[in-house]
Amino acid sequence: MKILLAVDGSEFSEAATQALASQIRPEAGEVLVLRVVEPLIFSFPPQMAPGYPPEQDEIIKEQLRHAQGSVNQASEALRSAGFSVSTRIVEAEARNGILEVAAEWRADLIVLGSHGRKGLQRFLLGSVAEFVARHADCSVEIVRVPRKL
Repeated sequence: MKILLAVDGSEFSEAATQALASQIRPEAGEVLVLRVVEPLIFSFPPQMAPGYPPEQDEIIKEQLRHAQGSVNQASEALRSAGFSVSTRIVEAEARNGILEVAAEWRADLIVLGSHGRKGLQRFLLGSVAEFVARHADCSVEIVRVPRKL
């Protein structure tokens, strides 16, 4: 079984990693830990060359460092549980990036955490988990973190 674990460095990703480790036998298949980094700017105005302003390069480097850290954390947890793990970081819109990598890798299952946004926040920010669940060609497990009272 090929399992794609989508992470974003949040407590919700940690919950998804823990759920995967506790619900699936390590010998059941291989895991791809994926982190999708959202591009800062989708298009450049004609007067701006890529990398302008110079601060943008530093922001991108910091995003990639954070992405690598979250991928490493999840992959180490799964490896210590006995899973065969590979990792990947891609730059794309989160929901489309997850679906594209899952299709390319031919995942049997996508596991991801849900931030549990409601109302206006969900309307404005969208729901990556819901979009993935609706459009994936394979099974999807959405892991939620219990609310703290």
